[in-house]
Amino acid sequence: MPRTVAEAEAIQDELRPLLDLTGPGPERPATVAGVDVAYDGDRLAAAVAVLDGTTLEVLEEVTVTGRTAFDYVPGLLAFRELPALLDALERLRVVPELVVCDGYGLAHPRRFGLACHLGVLTGLPSIGVGKTAFVGSHAEPGPARGSQADLVLDGEVVGRVLRTRDGVKPVFVSVGHRVDLGTACRNVLNLTPAHRLPETTRVSDRLSRAALSGAR
Repeated sequence: MPRTVAEAEAIQDELRPLLDLTGPGPERPATVAGVDVAYDGDRLAAAVAVLDGTTLEVLEEVTVTGRTAFDYVPGLLAFRELPALLDALERLRVVPELVVCDGYGLAHPRRFGLACHLGVLTGLPSIGVGKTAFVGSHAEPGPARGSQADLVLDGEVVGRVLRTRDGVKPVFVSVGHRVDLGTACRNVLNLTPAHRLPETTRVSDRLSRAALSGAR
């Protein structure tokens, strides 16, 4: 675990060349995991929920509680969350074919968000789905479900702004590792049959909050 911002950024620089941003990744994964972390001061609870990729039935849930190991620094959030998330992923009996992070992958100021970092360390195909814009600029996608617009940073497409519900504000999809952007967006649409956010995110969010509350 890095002790300083400089050490953390050096780790990102070292790992970034290992990224596979072309995939293509799983088109219809049999199992999809959502990961999320809840906080209360320096306490945290990391949750992993594995869902059936077709029915979205929850197949397995794992939570890990602990303390943050790195201060909050924009662009370096992964160093706060990864130790507990990796611990939770290692406890799974089911190995997911795709991991969906509540955050960002390539759509990151250093092009190495949580989904990238987690993907490289685990080798699992991974994507990021953010609730709000973090970096870049974009046009507004059309109002219909499935409408998309490129998310552009410094002249490079780093993600896609995707409408998952008619007339509801979009989500921000970016590649993490071993998945291309088109495949990532198709998976997100498959994971959002009734709500704005992927079911993987909704389940892991509830799970992490419950674990944090129960750990008091």
